[in-house]
Amino acid sequence: MDILADPDLAPRLRTGLKTRTRELYEDFARTHNVQTLLTRRRRMVDEALREAWTVLQLPREVALVAVGGYGRGELAPHSDVDVLVLVPENTDTECNQRIEQFIGLGWDLGLELGSAVRTVEECLLEAQQDITVQTSMLEARLVAGSRALFETFQQRFAPTVNAREFFQAKLLEMRQRHAKYQYTPYALEPNCKESPGGLRDLQVILWMTKAAGFGDSWNELFDKGLLTRREAQELSRNERLLKTIRARLHILAGRRQDVLVFDLQTTLAESFGYRGNNVKRASELLMRRYYWVAKAVTQLNTVLLLNIEARLFPQESAVIRPLSERFYERQGMLEVSEADIYEKNPHAILETFLIYQQASGVKGLSANTLRALYNARTLMDAKWRRDPENRRLFLAILQQPRGITHALRLMNQTSVLGRYLINFRRIVGQMQHDLFHVYTVDQHILMVVRNVRRFAIVEHTHEFPYCSQLMAHFDKPWVLYVAALFHDIAKGRGGDHSLLGVGDARRFCRQHGVAKEDADLICWLVEHHLTMSQVAQKQDLGDIEVIRNFAKAVGNERYLTALYLLTVADIRGTSPKVWNAWKGKLLEDLYRMTLRVLGGDAVDRHSLLAQRKEEAISLLRLVTMDSRAHEALWDQLDVAFFLRHDARDIAWLTRHLHDKVNSPTPIVRVRLSQAGEGLQVAVYTRDKTDLFARICGYFDRKSFSILDAKIHTTRHGYALDTFQITDPDSVQHYRDIIALVEHELVIHLERDEPLPEPTRGRLSRQSRSFPIKPRVDLRPDERGQYYLLSVSANDRTGLLYAIARVLARHGVSLHTAHINTLGERVEDVFLIDGTRLAENSKLQLRLETDLLDALVV
Repeated sequence: MDILADPDLAPRLRTGLKTRTRELYEDFARTHNVQTLLTRRRRMVDEALREAWTVLQLPREVALVAVGGYGRGELAPHSDVDVLVLVPENTDTECNQRIEQFIGLGWDLGLELGSAVRTVEECLLEAQQDITVQTSMLEARLVAGSRALFETFQQRFAPTVNAREFFQAKLLEMRQRHAKYQYTPYALEPNCKESPGGLRDLQVILWMTKAAGFGDSWNELFDKGLLTRREAQELSRNERLLKTIRARLHILAGRRQDVLVFDLQTTLAESFGYRGNNVKRASELLMRRYYWVAKAVTQLNTVLLLNIEARLFPQESAVIRPLSERFYERQGMLEVSEADIYEKNPHAILETFLIYQQASGVKGLSANTLRALYNARTLMDAKWRRDPENRRLFLAILQQPRGITHALRLMNQTSVLGRYLINFRRIVGQMQHDLFHVYTVDQHILMVVRNVRRFAIVEHTHEFPYCSQLMAHFDKPWVLYVAALFHDIAKGRGGDHSLLGVGDARRFCRQHGVAKEDADLICWLVEHHLTMSQVAQKQDLGDIEVIRNFAKAVGNERYLTALYLLTVADIRGTSPKVWNAWKGKLLEDLYRMTLRVLGGDAVDRHSLLAQRKEEAISLLRLVTMDSRAHEALWDQLDVAFFLRHDARDIAWLTRHLHDKVNSPTPIVRVRLSQAGEGLQVAVYTRDKTDLFARICGYFDRKSFSILDAKIHTTRHGYALDTFQITDPDSVQHYRDIIALVEHELVIHLERDEPLPEPTRGRLSRQSRSFPIKPRVDLRPDERGQYYLLSVSANDRTGLLYAIARVLARHGVSLHTAHINTLGERVEDVFLIDGTRLAENSKLQLRLETDLLDALVV
């Protein structure tokens, strides 16, 4: 039958499917039974496809086969419907046309139909070449058509599946998928299907066991001895929750949606009955539950993988190596000597991780060890935490020369870390809504520990050579690991987490017998772990008083080095987007300048000025510049210029401008940033109040991000401004666009057209979900010569240009700009001329009002 002969067929089937789907969702909202939802949804699709198959009169020798998740017998609300049309050899044209009509009709029904048309031979060939195809066929199920052809396919397909090869291929595939998600289930917007600890991990297990003939359900794996009954029950319960989350996500989004995006988290949480309170949002309560489920899935998945591997490769598990009275090593895995070893000796819980660090060749914990730890959770109580031997063992773990990061991660995965440090347990799965952290608090802390630890590992010295150099001479690295563990441990309690964390750190040090000088440093680091980044990114490092005040707060070189290392590790552990080479340079500059002050150098404006000039002249000699050629430019520059720029910048600017001091046209010079990322742009032209806005407008139009700006006006009325810029999308090779920027920016400045209205750039999805109330703070500095303008808001395209345009409209001169982007949030600090502002309070009010208006989308 031709579809065109019955034009009402597709609308009729589609309407029926929609009606039944709506009823199904209403039943699900009442019963909350996700298994019924998935099964009934599959049956509905089966019925619709069978009816279409029958009406179109597909030949009897052709078979319609469900594969993938649809073949498994479960179908989430907006999942793909994957089908395989099995055909005999040499099908005729009419048969092919009917198959095409059937597939087209499937799409007309509103189904996301993924289809393939193959013979049995073609199926076998594709399965051998592609593990994904082989996996989907493993779950093949006949929907309509020739049972004989389907059974032939099954009989010929089954022997082609090599259980060992399949296991290894799926294990590699899983590791690659985990790498895509940074090996953590604790991202703030996890994928409930693909992230570690998600549904896909459970499906992989069942694929492996089905291929090996061990069964394809948790109860069957229990019967085969791969799981205990308790583990089978927990896996079933956790799988049910993950399926429920995914199904509700699909229904709420009205499409296939597997990522728990911020936009949907609150609505999703409320669908589960969660309600927010003064302490936590509804979304946080749901996400904490999700993270605990993902953590349990990860733990049990690891046990199962090890058990399956032992069954498939039994001959490779024979050789053992004794490590202690209670532990031995087998095939690189740490084994317990007895299943109830932890019940007999609870000290062995922490000893597990110490031996894991100390024993060379041990790469992980065996299934028996993981299972024993999982069953020993109730032993880790207050009495266990107070035990002096356990305290000695825990401190010893932190003081080992190797394996610290891996040990702590294993301890967290097995719930040992949170049960030993009870306040750490409170931040497991704790979300952070500051728009620049991308991990939960516990994962961020472990990332910071990892980053500090990498400074001490030779193989990673290329990442941060200066940090590695300092770490090599730091007397007690473990002190930094303890500080990293506690720096954010008090988040989510209300109040200043830095101050609250000091109490936790002090208590830990006292209980573990940490020497007073080390305990004082740990507590000081926890309290001040944000100080160095705030000074480096928000204050003028060219101001000697800023350096002196910071040096006074730090006190000595040991504290300074410890704070610098922790700060770099902390910023790097927030998000891949937050760290950049420019921030690294600011921190290193602050460290070096502070170190000089602490070392007793008489650093004052005059000595620093003389030193900068002398270093710059030495650099100019290297390019054979005349010994007095710099004077024409330098005579027009004041002390502030030399204090704000280092010798390399002064020499670079002097070399390009010394013979163009009175240039009638703008001069733009660009070079690769000395910080190692992006470009450094210098603009020299006659000054005017809207110059900064014009330059920002150009950079905004070219989609460059401004990391830093130094604005200077010469004695004869010229602007000498320098900018650090990057391309956030990293699509450009910076060296290739230097000449383009130099040419275009000059033309842009020469046009002198009216400033265009700023575009109200769209906020990112994260910023819309967690909006920041725009803040403008305007106050005079200590000397009263300048005003400090602080701006905080959600980041968006064109924001800096909008701010610069307001300053230009009010005729406010800009001296410096610290552009600080923290993920989806900006915290910019501008030093502006205070002459007019000090005399006119109404101007201050208008400026603040207009800036606030510019910040609002």
